[in-house]
Amino acid sequence: MIRNIIGRIIHKLVFILPGGSTLRPFLHRLRGVKIGKNVWISQDVYIDELHPDFVTIGDNSTIGRRTSIFTHFYWGTRQSKYNKGHVVIEKDVFIGPHCVILPNVRIGQGSVIKAGTIVTRDVPSHTFWGLPSPGPLGHVTVPLTSHNSYEAFLAGLKPIRRKKT
Repeated sequence: MIRNIIGRIIHKLVFILPGGSTLRPFLHRLRGVKIGKNVWISQDVYIDELHPDFVTIGDNSTIGRRTSIFTHFYWGTRQSKYNKGHVVIEKDVFIGPHCVILPNVRIGQGSVIKAGTIVTRDVPSHTFWGLPSPGPLGHVTVPLTSHNSYEAFLAGLKPIRRKKT
């Protein structure tokens, strides 16, 4: 009970405190989130309050501003194994601002999630994923991380042609 209350207080502080690559990841680790090395967590990022230990974020990943990561959907005491699940963000992933990641989702290594996207299913590795209708938009050959420039990412992006319906 006390650990849960302390975790929720830390969660509220993390929203506003500085240190996207230092303090915020450190505090989320204290809450139970599994976070790799060289991870950037922007301000106003919501990582599930009740089950932070269900979230894994791999090395060299970026979580954009006002992104929400949920590991459960239930109200009050109505809980079951079907409405909660792990969220795994593999290494070298870039999640743009204002994204929503739902339970039981794995985002593959080197993928880029376009701003404003709701991720409801697994994203394959090295995939550019997002709107207009969520799904694969391209193949990522150069991950969008602090080790690579945005220009290098764009140059390495290979569009996926969708069939017209």
